[in-house]
Amino acid sequence: MNLSDNALKVLERRYLTKDESGKIIETPKEMFERVAKFLAKADSIYDDNADINDTEKSFFDMMANLEFIPNSPTLMNAGKELGQLSACFVLPIEDSMEGIFDAIKNAALIHKSGGGTGFSFSRLRQNGSTVKSTGGVASGPISFMKVFNAATEAVKQGGTRRGANMGILRIDHPDIMDFIECKSDTAEITNFNISVGITEKFMEAVNNDEDYELIDPHTKQVVGKLNARKVFKHIVEMAWNTGEPGIVFLDRINEASPIEKLGEIESTNPCGEQPLLPYESCNLGSINLAKMVVEGPNGYEIDYNKLDKTVRTSVHFLDNVIDMNKYPLPEIDEMTKKTRKIGLGVMGFADVLFYLGIPYNSQQAVDLADELMSFIDKVSKEKSMELAEKRGVFPAYELSTYYEKGTPMRNATTTTIAPTGTISIIAGASSGVEPLFAISFIRNVMDNDKLLEVHPYFEKVAKERGFYTQELMERIAREGSIQHIEEIPEDIRSVFVTAHDISPFWHVKMQAAFQKHVDNAVSKTVNFKNDATKENVEEVYMLAYKLGCKGVTIYRDGSRENQVLSTAKKEEKREVMVGSLPLVKPRMRPAITRGITEKVKIGCGNLYITVNSDENGVCEVFTNLGRAGGCPSQSEATSRLISIALRSGMDVKEIIEQLKGIRCHSTLRQKATNKEIKVLSCPDAIGKALERAMNTCVEVDNSTVDDLTCTLDEELESSKIENISMNNESICPECGSILEHEGGCNICRNCGFSKCG
Repeated sequence: MNLSDNALKVLERRYLTKDESGKIIETPKEMFERVAKFLAKADSIYDDNADINDTEKSFFDMMANLEFIPNSPTLMNAGKELGQLSACFVLPIEDSMEGIFDAIKNAALIHKSGGGTGFSFSRLRQNGSTVKSTGGVASGPISFMKVFNAATEAVKQGGTRRGANMGILRIDHPDIMDFIECKSDTAEITNFNISVGITEKFMEAVNNDEDYELIDPHTKQVVGKLNARKVFKHIVEMAWNTGEPGIVFLDRINEASPIEKLGEIESTNPCGEQPLLPYESCNLGSINLAKMVVEGPNGYEIDYNKLDKTVRTSVHFLDNVIDMNKYPLPEIDEMTKKTRKIGLGVMGFADVLFYLGIPYNSQQAVDLADELMSFIDKVSKEKSMELAEKRGVFPAYELSTYYEKGTPMRNATTTTIAPTGTISIIAGASSGVEPLFAISFIRNVMDNDKLLEVHPYFEKVAKERGFYTQELMERIAREGSIQHIEEIPEDIRSVFVTAHDISPFWHVKMQAAFQKHVDNAVSKTVNFKNDATKENVEEVYMLAYKLGCKGVTIYRDGSRENQVLSTAKKEEKREVMVGSLPLVKPRMRPAITRGITEKVKIGCGNLYITVNSDENGVCEVFTNLGRAGGCPSQSEATSRLISIALRSGMDVKEIIEQLKGIRCHSTLRQKATNKEIKVLSCPDAIGKALERAMNTCVEVDNSTVDDLTCTLDEELESSKIENISMNNESICPECGSILEHEGGCNICRNCGFSKCG
């Protein structure tokens, strides 16, 4: 297996089996063997004489060659006790207290098992309406979203994946204006992506600058009207401010559903690519298109024979997932098997364009997307029909459009374009159908400070064309684009474009090209530069509608850097008291900090301590333990509490006094024989590092940290001064690296962290 160092790191951290003490007891090869062996067993359900060994080998080879990778829960849980293999689910929320809290309970069970959840809050009556059973007043969808958010915060998904939700409200719900701005304070409802459910009637009213009706979800009566164009512009304004809400075209989604007679689709999964009926689950996997490229006599080309074989094996794999899955709820088991939806997608599309010498922002690239996805969709349907002959059609088949056409199908849907996040790191591929985020970037490596990573094909081309230098690659990593670097030939610059080099027009064109041949939807983020206008965002939303997309998500670079408060909801600040003392809330982490990192020898190995400052002084501490182990959770907890205390205004000297002198038996035992150890424990090391930072860092300009200079003690001569320039939404909470916004998700290329809410 040709796994990169980063892929190995992500696998070790998140996927490989560990024993009760946290020790890894599985290799990547053994992981793929575990998954292949377990899923191949499903063949025997339908054929007593099935060659399970042959199926197992085909599944293993496909994964081990990084040609296809299933969604993360399948890699993590197949063949284990948990056995939950689905990435996401949609749960209904009924308009009753019992229904609401049943949904919260079910969501908690799903999050515990490693899945994400999508909800429509459209059935809940509006804020202020009368509740006849109690004589009280309804608090509305937004208040209950906050309850769902708090429940998600309390449940960590299986120790490997964090809770993620999608919240959708129909455009004709009376509380729609409150919903549109419910995440204007970016510290609120943090475990949700939100999207407005758009109807065709609303879009017609927008185009005609007309009013549209608001419908009471409980009585179905008209309770008001709003001007459609003003509401649309408000959606645009909030998306420009914070990246949310996105929009999903509900009527279009339902019209395209092959099982519309079974029920109405009200919501999608957290990243928007999988519209689902209540209690359905998504069973996803992605083909690495970069592995479908071969070098021929005339250059690189797509190997369609290999792609054909990979598609067929992938559909077989995903259909087996449905049978071998341990679903978190019996209702989900029943509904998933009734429709047997699978979602085969792709990753590595940007890599393919590099190989073929095609700019992402070109009609040629759009045409290739059309051609590739048309082929994948066609072959996936052929394989599903083949499985239907052997295993039978999906149980809801007679309610489907396939029944009307006389086409037997095993799966109600076969294709989805999902964000590939961490699985694209494992595969060493670009994510989904997104352009590359960076040609070259700096990756944090715990024991070696920094590591420069360059896209391997760009590095190959640079060396062949004679312009490769280490200095140039570092410059590209710093500046983020090669478009203005004249040392690089123009034909290379035109091909190796990154997300922010591409105009939003081409982002949407590409999404629409894939959507033409996808049963479900396409998860993609339209990236804007910071100076983009609200009119630019509006144009993208309208273009997505006109080109047939089922939804669209945008992100304007740096838009979440500052907390944006709703002007309509501002309240006078009041001092909250706890006993006789005022409640102190820590200030937000600043957008830019600067500090020092030092390596300290402790009893468990090397402890790396980073102390950062801003214009108000020392503001945070990060710690990392080297590979020797130790108790990283304790160090992390200590660091977090120190950082909160510092940003709450506590005197750093008081903190230092509390930390210094704390003893640890492990460190003291090692100190007796190891002269390099000059501390008593992790807390003692942190306290002394803080003290040194206070004594050696001199603020040259009291109004800014841009001129902060530090003098290090001789014993810390190996330490590095680090510059961190990122906003709250763009820093990985686990390793401190920059997050990428793509496919409706935040993904860290350094450690594999992802957050879709």
